[in-house]
Amino acid sequence: MRRRPPKQNVGQVEGSVHARSPLGYRIPLVALMQAAAVAEHLNFRHAATALGVSQSGLSQRIKQLEEDLGVLLFERRHRGVAVTDSGERFLRHIAAGIDQLDHAVKVAGMMAGGELGRLRIGLGGVLISPALADLLGRFRESYPRIAVDITDGQRCSLLRQIREGQLDIAFVVGGAIIPDCHSKQLWVERLVAALPALHDLAKAQELEWVDLASETILVCHDGIEPQVLDRVLHRFSERRLQPAIHRFDVGRDTLIRLVAEGYGIAPVPESATAIAMPGVEFRCLDDEPPDSIPVTAIWSPFNRNVPHRNFLEMMLRRSRNGAA
Repeated sequence: MRRRPPKQNVGQVEGSVHARSPLGYRIPLVALMQAAAVAEHLNFRHAATALGVSQSGLSQRIKQLEEDLGVLLFERRHRGVAVTDSGERFLRHIAAGIDQLDHAVKVAGMMAGGELGRLRIGLGGVLISPALADLLGRFRESYPRIAVDITDGQRCSLLRQIREGQLDIAFVVGGAIIPDCHSKQLWVERLVAALPALHDLAKAQELEWVDLASETILVCHDGIEPQVLDRVLHRFSERRLQPAIHRFDVGRDTLIRLVAEGYGIAPVPESATAIAMPGVEFRCLDDEPPDSIPVTAIWSPFNRNVPHRNFLEMMLRRSRNGAA
C-alpha cells in the first residue's frame, strides 16, 4: 500500500498551496516547482543553488514526489540527471500550470496595486467638459491599464448604482447632500442659451433673460437636471416673466437637437457648447452669473475598488490645487 505523505501545516510556506492529485492525496505545489527546476538545470546541485535550498532536501522531495506519483521522473546519472519520457510529459503540463499560476499572481498584484482593473463613472446631466476631460486624461495617462467605463443616467439611478457598488463615482449637475454618500463640488458653470441658428435672436452676440420671455423654453425633465430647471424657473420668476416652458424627458444632446429643429430655445450649462450641432447657436446671457450651475462628484465611502481610490485621490488633489 502506498504511503501517504505527512499532512502539511497550512501556515507553512512549503505546504501552503497544494495540487489535488487524481490519486486522491495532495501534492505540495513546491514539490512541482522544484521538479520543474531540476528539469531545467538537469542537475540537483545547480537546481538547489538556484532555488536556495539544500541539495539533500531537494533530492528527498523529488524522490517523495516520484513515490507519490508512482512514476520515475528523472534518471540519476553520475554528472546529473535525465528526464524520463513519463517525466517529460508530466513536467510539460506542470510548466504550463506554473506559468498560469505565475500570471494569476502577477495579475492579482497589479489589481491590488491599482495598476489593473476597472473604473466605472456615471454622468448625470454632465457633459465631458474641458475640466473633466483633463482629469480623465491624466488618470488614463497615469493608469493606462485601467478600463474606464462611462455611462449616462438620471440622478436617482446613478445614486442607486453607487450605493449598490455598480458605479464608483458620479458627476451630477447641481449640489448634493447625500447622507450615506460623500460628495465634492468640483467646478461651476454658467447658463447659456442654445437657439436655432436662423432665429432672430441668433443675430445678437449676447442676450438677457428678458429677451427669452416670449419664446418657448425647452428644458430637460427634472429627473435629469433639477438644478437647471430650478434656475430657469427662478430667473423668470424674479423678473416677473412667464414664458412657455416645455419639459422633455430626454438627454442634453437630444434637447439640443430639438433646438436645431426649431422647437424652442434651451438654457444649458456652458459645457454644452462643446456639442457641435448643425443649426444651433449658443449665446451668453449677460445677466446670468458665471457660477450659477455647480457640478458635483458623488461616491460611496464604502467603495474599496483600488482604481476608484486612486482616481478619487487624483481628483481631490487637483481640486485642492485649484484644477477641477
